Amino acid sequence: MNLIRRLLQAVVVLWAAFTLSFLILYLLPGDAVLTKLGSAEGGPSASPEQVAQLRAQFGLDQPILVQYGKHLLAALHGDFGVSVTTGDGATHMVLTALPPTLAVTGLALLLAVVFGGAVAVLGTYTRARWLSHALLSLPPLGTSLPPFWVGLLLIQLFSFRLRLVPALGSAGFASLILPAITLALPTGAIIAQVLAKSLRTQLAEPYVEIVRAKGAGRGRVHFGHALRNAGLPALTLAGVVAGNLLAGSVVTETVFSRDGLGRITASAVTAQDVPVVQAVIVLAAFFFVVLNLLVDLVYPLLDPRVRKEVTIDG
Repeated sequence: MNLIRRLLQAVVVLWAAFTLSFLILYLLPGDAVLTKLGSAEGGPSASPEQVAQLRAQFGLDQPILVQYGKHLLAALHGDFGVSVTTGDGATHMVLTALPPTLAVTGLALLLAVVFGGAVAVLGTYTRARWLSHALLSLPPLGTSLPPFWVGLLLIQLFSFRLRLVPALGSAGFASLILPAITLALPTGAIIAQVLAKSLRTQLAEPYVEIVRAKGAGRGRVHFGHALRNAGLPALTLAGVVAGNLLAGSVVTETVFSRDGLGRITASAVTAQDVPVVQAVIVLAAFFFVVLNLLVDLVYPLLDPRVRKEVTIDG
C-alpha cells in the first residue's frame, strides 16, 4: 500500500508538471509562429494567410482547453508534438539530447557525493582544530560561488593556461571533466553541509556515549555508528539535488558549448517552442520522482526504524 501510494503521488506530480508548464507557456507573451517566421521583430515577413496556415498546422488556432486535452492525451503516449522551430518531433529531440546531459550530471553527482562526503567526514573526524575549521568552511564558500563564474574560471585555468582538458565541445571523456566539476561544486557543498551537521548531531546523542563505554574505538563510533545514521538526511538530499542537476545543466552546457538538454532548452525558451519546453519539463519531473522513489525504497534498507514503520503501515 505504501508503494502504491507513492506511485500515485508520482503520477500526480507528473500531471501537475505538465499542466502548470502548459498554462505558464500558454500565458507568456509572444508568439512562436511569428518568431518562426521571423516577424516578431523587424517588421512582418509573412502574409496573414501564411501565419494562419502555420497556426492551424500546429493546432494553435484552437481553444486552450482543446489544445490542453489533445496535448495531454498525446503526452500519455509519449508524444509531445512537433517543434515549432525545427519541425522535428519534440520527444525525439529531447531523447537525442539526453545522453550527453546524463553523462555530465551522472559524473557531477558522483563527484558531489564523494567530495562532499569526504569533506564532512574528515571535518568532523580530525582532532586538528585548524583543519576541521578549514574543511567545514569550504561548503558555505562552495554554495556562494555562481556556477557560470566557476565554469569560466576553470576554462581559463585548466584549458587556456595548463592546456589539460578541452574548453568547449562534447567530444570524449575529457570534455566532461570541467562541466561536471562546475555542476558538482555547489551540489557537493550542500551535501557536505547537511552531512557534517547531521554527523555532529549524531555524535552528541546518548547512544554514542553508550557505544564508547562498551569500548568501541573512535573510528568505529564515527564510521560504524554515527555516519550510518547521519547518512539518511544526506541521502534524501542527494535525491533532491540530483533532479536539480538537470536544471543546472542549462547554464553549464551553455558556458561549455556542449550538446544536451540545456542547450535545446535555452533555444526552445528563446523561440517559445512550447512542445520542446514541455517535453523537457516533464522529463525533468520524471527523473525527480523516480530518484525520490528510489531513495524512499532504499531508506528502509538502511534504517531498521523506518523498516519497522513501513511494515506497520503495510
